[in-house]
Order: sequence, then structure tokens, then C-alpha cells
Amino acid sequence: MARKSGGSAGVVVTGLTVAALAVIGFFAYQASAAQDRAEKPSASHSASPSSSPGSSSGDKGHKKEKSTALPKNSGTGERIVYALAERRVWLVGEDGRAERTFAVVPSTVSPKPGSYKVTSRSAHVTGSDGVPIEHVVRFTTVDGVTIGFSAALDGSMPDPDASHRTGGVREKREDGAALWKHAPVGTPVVVVR
Repeated sequence: MARKSGGSAGVVVTGLTVAALAVIGFFAYQASAAQDRAEKPSASHSASPSSSPGSSSGDKGHKKEKSTALPKNSGTGERIVYALAERRVWLVGEDGRAERTFAVVPSTVSPKPGSYKVTSRSAHVTGSDGVPIEHVVRFTTVDGVTIGFSAALDGSMPDPDASHRTGGVREKREDGAALWKHAPVGTPVVVVR
């Protein structure tokens, strides 16, 4: 750095240097804080082993986490768990931990709680309600109605028409793709209340 002669010019240069360092320090602090926020998502944005985002903070967030917890007494090992009352499915790995959970829209005909196995699969078909569907994973039949998981090609998940007997448990397309990968024929399916 060049040395200035004269008292007041040296003070001005030193003052500008201090001010410049303060501005640089402030920007470095801001960048560091932004990085910390990016690495540590808040509770409102973090997700449990599910595809569902958490809700806002407070009791609502706690209730959301609790509602997505794998039901007790829902079997062991790799499986699919379907909770009728919660309208929710869990994909459980070999270690017994939920790898993914998601909401579903139940069919008008539901299976009784119990243990089943995937019996057949179809990549693309027309559902019993006339809607084109994909990733169909069937696991039982109730009174002549085949029950299985599927996703509508148009992404819709409307409540089924109670006047028609249908067996399709509808899920979002991305959830259907995940279930399809998780559930070859013979995969256990546990249905709970």
C-alpha cells in the first residue's frame, strides 16, 4: 500500500479502508448465515421418511408427524402397509423402517384388515371406474371386486362414486411409481384399520 504524506489524507484512506472491511465482513456474515439456513431446513420444510412435507410449526406439525408414523402391529420386514381409516400407505423396507408414506383415496369396496400378498400387476389398464390408470398392484378380491393400488394417468384422485363397486385405491402418479418399484408379485401387504 502506498504511503500518503500529510495527516488528514492518511486518516481518510485509513477510514475508507476500515469502512470497506466492515462492508466485506457484513457480506461474509450474510453469506454464512444463508448457507447455515440452506443446510438446516426448518421444521416446517423438513420431512420424515415420507414424500409428504411437514406442516407449519407448533402442534399442527407434531400432529402431522404423528399421523405419518408407521402403525403399530403392522407386520415386520419388507411390506406395504395400508391404513383404511387414515387413508394412507407406507412402503416399508427390509429393515422394518418406512421408506415412504403417502395419502390415498380408498375404493368403494375395501379389504378387511389382515395380511395379503401382491397377486398381480399391470403397467397400464383401464380402471373399474373407466379411468385410464398405471402402476396397478393388486393384492386381493372382495365379493368379486379386485382390490389394488393404482394411479390415474390424468393425475386425478377424486372420491369414488359410492353407487359403483370399485376396488382401485388411488394414489398420485409419483407415489404409484414408487409403490410399483417396491412391490413385485409376492410382496406382503398388511391392511390395518
